[in-house]
Amino acid sequence: DGRLTFYPGNQTVDLPFINFMKRHGTVFLNAYTNSPICCPSRAAMWSGLFTHLTESWNNFKGLDPNYITWMDLMEKSGYRTQKYGKLDYTSGHHSVSNRVEAWTRDVDFLLRQEGRPMVNLTGDRKRVRVMEADWRNTDKAVHWIKEEAVNLTQPFVLYLGLNLPHPYPSPYMGENFGSSTFLTSPFWLEKVAYEAIKIPKWSSLSEMHPVDYYSSYTKNCTGEFTKQEVRNIRAFYYAMCAETDAMLGEIISALRDTGLLKKTIVIFTADHGELAMEHRQFYKMSMYEGSSHVPLLVMGPGIKEQQQVPNAVSLVDIYPTMLDIARIPVPQNLSGYSLIPLLCGKAENEVSHRGPRPSWVLSEFHGCNVNSSTYMLRTGKWKYITYSDGRSVLPQLFDLSADPDELTNVAIKFPVTVHSLDRKLRSIVNYPKVSSSVKEYNKRQFISWKQSLGQNYSNVIANLRWHQDWLKEPKKYENAIDKWL
Repeated sequence: DGRLTFYPGNQTVDLPFINFMKRHGTVFLNAYTNSPICCPSRAAMWSGLFTHLTESWNNFKGLDPNYITWMDLMEKSGYRTQKYGKLDYTSGHHSVSNRVEAWTRDVDFLLRQEGRPMVNLTGDRKRVRVMEADWRNTDKAVHWIKEEAVNLTQPFVLYLGLNLPHPYPSPYMGENFGSSTFLTSPFWLEKVAYEAIKIPKWSSLSEMHPVDYYSSYTKNCTGEFTKQEVRNIRAFYYAMCAETDAMLGEIISALRDTGLLKKTIVIFTADHGELAMEHRQFYKMSMYEGSSHVPLLVMGPGIKEQQQVPNAVSLVDIYPTMLDIARIPVPQNLSGYSLIPLLCGKAENEVSHRGPRPSWVLSEFHGCNVNSSTYMLRTGKWKYITYSDGRSVLPQLFDLSADPDELTNVAIKFPVTVHSLDRKLRSIVNYPKVSSSVKEYNKRQFISWKQSLGQNYSNVIANLRWHQDWLKEPKKYENAIDKWL
């Protein structure tokens, strides 16, 4: 959650290396994901293109494995490149459930698809390495810096992808479920200021926006939660962020120990945030700030120190920024704009050949736990969210300056603003058409998947994300799928 990198969010947990990057570099106050879920978001970051252009619709459908990323271009122009950890931006490997779950959003009943969010404390005050896989990848990156990077005559680019602070799988939910356990040790929990944790306000279930209600239900959050439960989920999430910060610290320390820190640009960002029980939801897949607002911090030679940038930026800006750093010509067809002018405190028009950076960012979502394609335009104080074809579901409008917690939808109150933001959005993307092609894609994928399984289909579908509800009335659900098809 990007709001943890600046005031007041940063009062809840101690993040010493994020703070180090802020002191020695620039923090972006309004950085957003282009799609609040792992694979589509990463596809945007690695390609520099919006989601409707990459057609990375869900956690199964990402970029073509041969897609030319900014790292490929840097390698071609003489950079030594190295990747460790979570990449997750190519098609076909994240989850079969994600490929075929669209049927659940097009039927008139609800199916839970996640475990109920819960916390789990492990180890004692000495247990530092909770997320061991991430630590192993961090160790590899540190070793590479100390053994390889330090001896290179050419410039290098190193990518480290961490899974934290992602919740962990909940074993009781079966192997095909998402991840609903917030896990940490007492060591990290002590970094959290419990008294600073805000308990989010919830609307009653009957007052919720219909898409929010659907998400809350599928994420298993419509039941009763005590204040203590909510506070704990948030505290454990912040503790997981503290563990992530320590991994960033290992990288910064390795660069400092090798004398590389002063000549290396370091970028810290994320694919999406975590709602951590805001709006009666956990996880991501939402345009609310907790889910869509990402951290973005940059430090290194030429980068302004102690700078806070208020401009709206997004992950598609990483691609042109990396090329700019490497002095590689930036292709004209990208959705993003280089961040270098903002990072160096220069006037935009001095550097950009494409004219000034737009004053808006676009995010869109077409995947699981949401029963409609969703589009978000963030500009100035406004966040405009619209769904599907723009008519069948009510839009939302939030004034983030007056209502940072996004509790009051003012779309009906400001029809002129809604009209002008919708017109702007339609000039960027023909969203009713995109929503319709996503629906067609979903159906085609389901049919080809179903055909590939033959006789085994009933058995396989009964064990995907919705298996706990499915097993109560399998015939009903099979009929619903036949009707949908």
